[in-house]
Amino acid sequence: MTQALVVRPVGGPMNGVPAVPGSKSQTNRALLCAALAEGTSRLSGVLFADDTAAMLEAVMSLGCDVRIDRHNASLEVTGIGGALNFEELTIDCRSSGTTSRFLLPVLLAGKGKVVLDGSEQLRSRPFGEQMQALRSLGGTLNELGGSDELPIEIIASGLEGGKIKISAANSSQFVSGLMLAAPLFEGGLTVELTDTPVSRPYLDLTIEVMKKFGVVVEEDGDSVYRITEGQYSSTDMMIEPDASAASYFFAASAITQGNIRVKGLHRNSWQGDIQFVDVLEELGAQVTWGPDWIEVQGDRLSGGTFDLGNFSDTAQTLAAVAAFAESEVEIKGIGFIRAKETDRIRAIVTELMKCGVEAIEMSDGLIIKPNTWRLTGASIDTYDDHRMAMSMALLGLRVPRIEIRNSACVSKTFPDFFSVLEDLRPRAAPSTDVVGVAAIDGPAGSGKSTVARALAAELNLPHFDTGAMYRAVAVAAFRQELEFSDASAIAELAKTAEISIGEKIIVDGVDATDEIRSAEVSQLVSVVAANREVRRILVPLQRQWATELGGGVMEGRDIGTQVFPDAVFKVFLTADLPIRAERRFRETEGQTFEDVLKDLQRRDHVDSTRDDSPLEVAPGAVIFDTSNMAIEDVVGELAEMFRSRVEG
Repeated sequence: MTQALVVRPVGGPMNGVPAVPGSKSQTNRALLCAALAEGTSRLSGVLFADDTAAMLEAVMSLGCDVRIDRHNASLEVTGIGGALNFEELTIDCRSSGTTSRFLLPVLLAGKGKVVLDGSEQLRSRPFGEQMQALRSLGGTLNELGGSDELPIEIIASGLEGGKIKISAANSSQFVSGLMLAAPLFEGGLTVELTDTPVSRPYLDLTIEVMKKFGVVVEEDGDSVYRITEGQYSSTDMMIEPDASAASYFFAASAITQGNIRVKGLHRNSWQGDIQFVDVLEELGAQVTWGPDWIEVQGDRLSGGTFDLGNFSDTAQTLAAVAAFAESEVEIKGIGFIRAKETDRIRAIVTELMKCGVEAIEMSDGLIIKPNTWRLTGASIDTYDDHRMAMSMALLGLRVPRIEIRNSACVSKTFPDFFSVLEDLRPRAAPSTDVVGVAAIDGPAGSGKSTVARALAAELNLPHFDTGAMYRAVAVAAFRQELEFSDASAIAELAKTAEISIGEKIIVDGVDATDEIRSAEVSQLVSVVAANREVRRILVPLQRQWATELGGGVMEGRDIGTQVFPDAVFKVFLTADLPIRAERRFRETEGQTFEDVLKDLQRRDHVDSTRDDSPLEVAPGAVIFDTSNMAIEDVVGELAEMFRSRVEG
């Protein structure tokens, strides 16, 4: 187990063009076809990662000559022309499902004895359906460990083809492996699917790669594939960027309201996982399809129900995005991913719940009921699953203290993932015409005032307590004995009262510094803040206030959403309700803890449901749970985030 990695929130929109590596699926298919071909093939844009290294080592052990150019992401492969001969060979497939499931039928077409093995994780994955199909053709396979699992001894003497019926309801890799091996079988092979296959786009990808290497797959409807006996031919092939890997950056754009473009992918790409951007678009992101690129612009995220059966490798990515949505997200059609590197449905539900996300496990998917107020940092178990590590890291873009354990597991498909993600971190200093405001929002008792004052002092910036403005109006109303239900009278008072906000709060010439924190004012300030006309009067004053001083730390309940939606740094402070109540209870006199708790519940409801500028998490804001943290620790982390955001 390697050291854990803590993801630092970005504090702003992520923008840029990430360096997405080549497609693992396309690389391994092309590499195997090149190895079986006559002549020399040149593959460009290939992925160099653990999964492709497994395939590369395997084909070299079979006698292929391979020239590797990592700097230019290319391979020159001189194939063996289908002549597969081996003696007492053992092939380690590491944790690569494609390597093992593609090689198993290919090796049976050769001559000799070979053991196919892999990591403990790969040993736990099923092979029974593919083994049963191969045995029906006369193949000799001996399990040396568990039933239907690696390691498997293959005793090969060539294989006659014929017709195979296979479900493919658990893995498309079983079918892809049979199709890739089919030209080597005597008489070729016909594959008939008895069920609707999962991840059908991967079957289409297999067919396209085989076609590129000179082998034609005849399709009879959606369920029958015919491949004649024949020979792969060498070719030159450009590998597309990995669409599954690209999904993490598209998701990062959606989560942070950024703008990210991935080059090399387009509407006609071979990979089915490009459909993920259609899901993001349905959630509310803006998607632009270029001739050789796809761009995603983040926006507010709604909810919905999505069947990811054909692009299930993005299910965990979508689950991470759903944590920031405004309504429920259901992901269905992915029951088969329980047999991937781990039970991915159970794993993502477990880890999301650690972070305060309500997630419900279903037989074929999951339901996420987001509540951004509850998001909190956690130590994430990755289950040695690269997609768990990369998807859960996305939460850390907006939630502090997300720790990814065994982060090195991303080397399976994307060794440079974390450095590429870091390269998209927004660091540019604000331009001269942008006010450098740090917007601190959150519910009562979350620590806004204390944190904002301390943060302003730490950063040597002005501090603006916008909540004090509304409290001052409430004080003026109390003094004049106005009815708080009289919205017009309260609004008129907001216009005429003389209010000075500084080290002391002065209302109509009288010090109200202590008075604005009284229990009476605390109970009714939400009514004042919910008054549309009062807000119409005070919000321009708040903007003017910060603009005249060139920025600062501004706190309230709608700073990042209404007052300064373009603030360079937005934070939503939160804490568990009982902890917020305890904080308020220590600050008040004459009230029981139960009274304070009920009042906070009431205020949360009023603030979050009011018609005008309700309390909500600003899009892209860092969501900071202060429940179990000392003020100095909160301030220290926020100061670091702010400096990295505006100073570079």
